[in-house]
Parts: sequence; structure tokens; C-alpha cells
Amino acid sequence: MMSDLKANESRALFKKVCVIGAGIMGSGIAAHFANSGIECLLLDVVPKDSNGASRNDLAHMGIQKSLKAKPAAFFSKKYATMIEAGNLEDDLHKVKNCDWVIEAVVENAGIKQELFAKLESNVAKNTIVSSNTSGLSINEMLKGRTQDFKERFLVTHFFNPVRYLHLLELVKGPDTKDAVVKKIAQFGEQTLGKGIVYGKDTPNFVANRIGVFAMMEIMRVMQEDGLSIEEVDAVFGPATGRPKSAVFRTADLVGLDTFIHVANNCYENLPNDERREVFKVPAFLSKMVENGWLGQKSKQGFYKKQEKDILALDYKSLTYNPKQKVRYDSLGAVRNLETVGEKIKFLVN
Repeated sequence: MMSDLKANESRALFKKVCVIGAGIMGSGIAAHFANSGIECLLLDVVPKDSNGASRNDLAHMGIQKSLKAKPAAFFSKKYATMIEAGNLEDDLHKVKNCDWVIEAVVENAGIKQELFAKLESNVAKNTIVSSNTSGLSINEMLKGRTQDFKERFLVTHFFNPVRYLHLLELVKGPDTKDAVVKKIAQFGEQTLGKGIVYGKDTPNFVANRIGVFAMMEIMRVMQEDGLSIEEVDAVFGPATGRPKSAVFRTADLVGLDTFIHVANNCYENLPNDERREVFKVPAFLSKMVENGWLGQKSKQGFYKKQEKDILALDYKSLTYNPKQKVRYDSLGAVRNLETVGEKIKFLVN
């Protein structure tokens, strides 16, 4: 009963939100707000070849992709009616009726600066504005903004797929009011069902700084030892306490362009880090992004579905082959062990 009361109290904190950017992340965030019974305005740019009937196409496409997403982005498809599609030219004025505006556009500080300048003259005085950036500097994004805007701004970093990943990273700027952070944290925990991690305004915050470091180090060792994509994922999956997506399927879900951006952001902004070279993007990964092999969003990354078959990338030749089943005696032996500690101890020994 008490948890229900808290949830209802939390839900009342935000009656309507706006998400700007209808890509995988933005539409996923909008879907999860709808799941929680919160009205959402989803905005994106007007397509270049638009006419009067299709100016909201990108937002509509985001909603449609969420409806078709696997795993499902919506609790029930009927919740999609909680999302209103619009565009940044015709509908930006509608943000004045929103209690919280979340920016989820491309990871480019200049583009975000321009958007926040437009938002400042349109949002209501009490509206909270946040960015879903995975690691850009708050000071950089808020150049030119007023003190009042800065006090109501923070980073709210969701993870894809939004409905299923528990983590919500909150990062306050030097001017963000504590009450703003407290309000978002309460809503995130009690209404959105998230686990909150508080980060500092350092390159890539907490989760990506640690997670991308681990994945880049794994890629380095993989090349050094001549291992395959499938071999690495067999070890770094459930056998070591990770999800079935392991390393490379996880990278496909994140998007390899986003992954490279995070790695480059660390490499460029951590000149004195003792392990800086780990963040140097390997040539095969750069070539994949150059080819447009971005993971799930392009239906081709480290893995690729071909009819009913799953193909895995040979990163040495950049060709795809049928995914190989990997069998190690040690992996088979840990399958029935209960705790992650027991599994890792057995594997290492």
C-alpha cells in the first residue's frame, strides 16, 4: 500500500513531458514514459523533402519503430496513444505545457547548444530541461544560457532498451539546484522504475567510462590472442554474470557509431589517463562504421540476421560467416553453478 502511495505521489510530479529526438533512444524514452501513464510530446526535425502532410514523419517513424521493437518497448501497444508526434518548427511552442523536456538528439555539442537556446525562450519558468547525452560536458552544452536555465538543467542518461535497462544516470552541473535532482531521482525510481547512479561532469560519466573501457580492452585482447567474436561472447555472457548479449551483441544494441563516439570522447579528453590508449578505436571498428554497419539500427554490425540464420563478423576479413557454437569444458561446467562468484572462480581456475 505504501509503495502504491509513493508511486502515485511521484507520478504527480510530471503530468506531461517532451522528448526531442525520435531516434532509437528518444522514441524508447517516450515509450517508457507512456508505459508509466505520462503524456509525452515527441519532436524531431522536419524532413528535408517534406510537404504539408509529412512534416511530423520522423516522430511518427520513431513511434512506429517502438511499436515494432524487439524486445517490446511498450507494455501494451495501446500506450502509444499517450505520445503526440510533432516537429521542431511547428510545435516547439508546445513545450511550454511540459513539466520536463528531455533532449535526445545527435551527440554534437554545437547542435545541442542551438537547441537549448531555442528551448530557453519557449519553456515555462518551472520546466526542467535535461540531456540524454552519454558523456558531453554540461558546461560546453550550456554556453550562452542564463543562470535560471542552468539551475533547472541536468543530464538524465537512459540506457537502451529503455524499458528493460534499470540504470538511470543523473549528472548535475555546477549550477543545478539540488531540488531539481531530487525531484528527477524520486520520479525515476518510483514511477519509471529506475536505479539511480549519480555521476560527475567528467568524460562519459560513470557507466560508459567503465563499460566502454572494459569492451575496448576486451577487443584489444581478442586481437592479441586471435579470438573470434563468438568465442569472446561465449565467455563474457551469462558464464561471467553478464546478459546473453555479452560484449558484441551489446555493442550492436548500443549502436557502433555511438560506441565509437564514447570511446573517442574518452581518448580526446583524458590525455593524462594511464590507460588512455585502450580507448583508441581499432581499424576494423572504424571501417564498420564507415560501411554503415552500425548494429541493430542498420540490421548489421558484429552480427547480422540473414533469413533465419545468424551470421557473425570475421573482423580480420570483414566478412560474415554462419555463427559458430563455442564449446569449452569450463563453460559447460559452470552452467549449473548458482552465483557469479562461483562461476568466475571456476572459470579462472
